[in-house]
Amino acid sequence: MIFPPQLLQQVQQHPYPLIYATISGAHLYGFPSPDSDFDLRGVHVLPLDEVIGLQVSHETVEKSKIEDGLELDLVTHDAHKFFTLMLKKNGYVLEQVLSPLVVYTTPEHEELRAIAARCVTKFHAHHYLGFSATQWKLFQKESPPRVKPLLYVYRVLLTGIHLMKAGVIEANLVTLNEIYRLPYIADLVARKTTGAEKGTLDAADLSFHESEYQRLTAELEQAMNESSLPEHTQAGPELNDLLIRIRRKSL
Repeated sequence: MIFPPQLLQQVQQHPYPLIYATISGAHLYGFPSPDSDFDLRGVHVLPLDEVIGLQVSHETVEKSKIEDGLELDLVTHDAHKFFTLMLKKNGYVLEQVLSPLVVYTTPEHEELRAIAARCVTKFHAHHYLGFSATQWKLFQKESPPRVKPLLYVYRVLLTGIHLMKAGVIEANLVTLNEIYRLPYIADLVARKTTGAEKGTLDAADLSFHESEYQRLTAELEQAMNESSLPEHTQAGPELNDLLIRIRRKSL
C-alpha cells in the first residue's frame, strides 16, 4: 500500500521518538470508503525527565486534522502505558502492533510484534464479545441503519473466532471471509468501499443480520470455551525487559 505523504509528515512531526506507527481502522479492516479517514496508531517514548516524577504527562498524544483534503486521526501512547495495555485482555492494541500497514518501524517494533503474539489468551474473547455488542447497539439505534457499524460487528466477531481457533490475530474482514465464507460479507464490503462512509441498509435486512449476530456471538463464546490458548499471558518479563532497554536507549 502506498501511503499518502500526509501520514509520513505526521510521523516526522511527532513531538517524541516513535517505536512504530501503523494504520488501523477501516483501512486495516479491509473496507475503507472513498472518504474514510486514516487512523494512525503507534507508540512513542517519553524522555526520562517526563517519567521519573510524581506526575507523568503526555502518556497519550492525540491529534485530528484535515490536511490537503485528507482526514487524519493520530493516537500514540508512551511505551509504559502501551505495554501495560498489552498485558490486559485488549485485542485492539495487539491489532495495532501487528498491523501489516506499517508507516514507520524500528527494531524495537519487530521485537514487540514477536512479544505481542505471546500476549494472547483465551480471555481476549471478552474484548471481542464486548466490542461487537457495542457496535450492534450502535447499528440498532440508527435509522436508517448504516453499513459501517454492521461491518464492524462482523469484523470483530470473526477476528475473535479466528483468534480463539487459530491463535492468530487477523483484523482484515476480507481475509477472514476467505476462511469463513459468509456469503453476504462481500456485498456489504462492496457497498461500503464503493460508496460513501455513511451508506445505509434496507430495513428488510435487519432480522437476518440480527440472527447472524446472535449465531456468531454464540460461536465465539463456544470457541473461547474450547480454545487451547492459555488463560494468562507470560509476556510480562519480556515487556519489562524491552521497556528498560528502550528507556536506557533514550538517555
